[in-house]
Amino acid sequence: MSKIFQREIDALKDDVIRLSGEIEMRLSVVLKAIEKRDSVALKEWMDRDNEIDEKEVQIEEECLKILALHQPVACDLRFLVAVMKINNDLERIGDIIVNIAGRGLQLSSFPSIGVIDQVVKMGHFVKDMLRECLDALIDFDVNKANAVILRDDNLDQLNHDVIQTVVKLVSTETSVTAVEALIQIYTISRYLERIGDHITNIAEDVAYLVDGTIIRHQSVN
Repeated sequence: MSKIFQREIDALKDDVIRLSGEIEMRLSVVLKAIEKRDSVALKEWMDRDNEIDEKEVQIEEECLKILALHQPVACDLRFLVAVMKINNDLERIGDIIVNIAGRGLQLSSFPSIGVIDQVVKMGHFVKDMLRECLDALIDFDVNKANAVILRDDNLDQLNHDVIQTVVKLVSTETSVTAVEALIQIYTISRYLERIGDHITNIAEDVAYLVDGTIIRHQSVN
């Protein structure tokens, strides 16, 4: 492997890690803004979606350039394939965070409702999953990646609990405003569950990156 190729690979890894960190920060800030009903902060993050899109395109172009110039094989080729897939999932998470900010902004105009605490708890769980997935990526650690994958079932249960609570409250609620707020909460919960799916995809790609293991559609023991 040439020194130029190695430098480009190292720079690419750094770019993906920085993008992961940016996504994690945005999720944390948006969740905090929802909890505090901070409409100004939520509007700000809704307006910054293009930054993630631009970084995603930049990383993809770098991968394609390396493929064209160096024609890597074996583990190097696997690394580039995994990075392109991880990059795409990170961009999708960024889009969903913008959607969550939008729903949170609408929610902030309604009176506070108790079930939001469940959503905040779910959000922190997702944030922890993302942090652990980032650690697995930084360390190239299959065991950490598998631990993240196993947590997806717990996230699905949290989503189920929120939905059950919302359905119960909607069935007895007479206020149109309260029902609208509950619909926003339901949607945020579904968005968080979708972020969990993308995080699981990334964890699976980390396992592939490290040793070529393809565990998608398989159970992890």
